[in-house]
This record gives sequence, C-alpha cells and structure tokens, in this order.
Amino acid sequence: MARDDRPEIIMTIVLLIRHGENDYVKKGRLACLLPGVHLNEAGRAQAQALADQLKDAPIKAIYSSPLERAVETAKPLAEVLGLEVIVRPGLMETNCGEWQGKTVKSLSRLKSWKILQTNPSLFRFPGGESFQEIQFRFVQEIQSLRAGHEEKDVFACVAHADPIKLALAYYLGLPLDNFQRFIIAPASVSALLLGENGSRLLTMNYHPAFNLPKD
Repeated sequence: MARDDRPEIIMTIVLLIRHGENDYVKKGRLACLLPGVHLNEAGRAQAQALADQLKDAPIKAIYSSPLERAVETAKPLAEVLGLEVIVRPGLMETNCGEWQGKTVKSLSRLKSWKILQTNPSLFRFPGGESFQEIQFRFVQEIQSLRAGHEEKDVFACVAHADPIKLALAYYLGLPLDNFQRFIIAPASVSALLLGENGSRLLTMNYHPAFNLPKD
C-alpha cells in the first residue's frame, strides 16, 4: 500500500488537566476532598496561562471535578472558548480518608507510607479509597465521556494529580504500582488519543505556566 493510501486513523483526543497551585499544594498538605480549597495567586496565573495557550484548540467540551480548585482552573479556559464547565463527580480527587488535611512530612513517618510509595496496589487510605478504586472510577468516567462524543472530538477533563497518573498508567498498559513514576505538575496538560484499536500518548505534563515571567 502506498504511503498516501493508508487508512485514516480516527481517534478522540482527551486532555487531562491538573488544577493549578493552591496553598495545600505549596505547603505539601493533602487537600483531598476538603471543600473551600481555592487557587492561590500562582494558581490563578497558571490557569490563565493555560487558557491563553489553548484558546484556539478545537475543544468541544470542558468537564471538571466538583472541587473548587478544579472548577477555578477550568473557568478561564471555558471563557476563552465560549463553553460551560460541566461538573462530573467521577473526576473527583482521591478520597484519602483520615489522611485528609495532613502534611506529607508527617505522613512519611508512618509505616504505611512505605507501602504507598513502593506497592500502592496494596494500599488503601485509612477510611478512604484504594488506588484500584480510584483508577476504575476515573477511567470509567473518561470512557463514559468519550462515548458521548464524536470520534474526532477533543474534550478536556480538569482533575487531580493521582487520578490523572492512574489513568495514564491504565491507557499505557503499565502496572498500577508504577503510576507514581509520572510527574503531573499543577495546570499541566496530558493528552491521550483514544480509539477502537487502543490508546496513544500524545503529550504528558505539558505546562504552559513554565514560561510565565518570574518576579
């Protein structure tokens, strides 16, 4: 078959966007499902930089975790594209149960912290979710959203670091225990191509705000 005669591969593009910086991220504290955690000044600048970078992208819909920091990241992008932010509970952050609100520094002293870091597939947050449950919930949500779009559509999901990492591991066929090898920065974009014949990683952890001028 000649090169130009190859059949066109039709795939949906899913943009996985982490919310911008907030004071919990800055201080190394687990916000988890806490309400009232808003973007800080840096986070708002990151969200605007993201919107500026994607203002000409052919995005058909913007979905968001219900938490304020995700919705606030999604809004500037929605405004420049003339879209609404559609809240989807399936994109919610990790339920980390009793660890909610605690610092990484204090949690790292616990024996269970080593399990979380080395064998997360065996770990469940006390009073919260396991990583298998988070991955299943988040991937099911992406699949449900994809089913509601045309094959060539582009849509964005604004969510949280660990669920995004877990989704990337799933679609790339990596063991769950390897998901923490990914780095997903605040306000970064990771793009997946999803089709009937599998998935492809288009980009990961692209961060427009890296180019913001420094004080």
